Amino acid sequence: MAARPEGVPCWADAMFGDIEGAKRFYGDVLGWTFGESSSEYGNYTQAYAGGKAVAAVVPPMPGQEGQSAWCLYFASSDVHATGARIREHGGELLMDPMQVGDFGSMLLARSPEGVVFGVWQAGLHEGFEAMGVPGAYAWAEIFTRDVEKSDAFFPAVFGYRARQMDAPDEPGMDFRVFDLGEEPLIGRMKMTDEFPPEVPAYINVYFTVADCDDAVAKATKLGGVLRFGPMDTPFGRFAALSDPQGASFSVIDVTHTQGEMPKLSAVD
Repeated sequence: MAARPEGVPCWADAMFGDIEGAKRFYGDVLGWTFGESSSEYGNYTQAYAGGKAVAAVVPPMPGQEGQSAWCLYFASSDVHATGARIREHGGELLMDPMQVGDFGSMLLARSPEGVVFGVWQAGLHEGFEAMGVPGAYAWAEIFTRDVEKSDAFFPAVFGYRARQMDAPDEPGMDFRVFDLGEEPLIGRMKMTDEFPPEVPAYINVYFTVADCDDAVAKATKLGGVLRFGPMDTPFGRFAALSDPQGASFSVIDVTHTQGEMPKLSAVD
């Protein structure tokens, strides 16, 4: 697998205070198995779907304890150059570019409206080994109240083209997609008043499941919280959840679709 183009979502991980609890939860809900933790790299533990690496879990570093959250990483050919563009366009680096052995190089950043994300320059670790199959990454969306900042920042940093979704039947919906001239790469949704004011801007990661309702039942039985859905869409049947440690994510069955695909209009 070749390294992905600049700006393509390429990896996801999350910090959990209770790693064993996270492994039990996601192992049951998403069918993940887990590799050996790497003490050399902070007990970073990869998750696998069908033997392919799809994500990772890691305990928090000292001083970083807090609510768990999934972090999406975007591919870069040069994390230093990407870090410079992040700063140039009003973002901040939470973790400066650093080498991770032979695996690659990374940084952590926050966009001007508060979205935390990662950047990954591939070495031996090229990112997701599978996508779009049960247990693997499917999609992600930037949720923000300040759409103007997101719509300026992410295309400036990663070179995205933007297209706005036409939703005449859903007044008030403000959704657009970013791409590099091919398939959509990530969505951007305006947060409505339905979101509590204390919820910050964030990236919501979707994982593929074979049966959305079954995944929701397993998640809630294990202490997860259903936030929205399940709901049928032209993209699949999905639901938004929080795991028992507070990390938000969504599950989607891409084989169960309903309705016509919405139109997307180019944004100048």
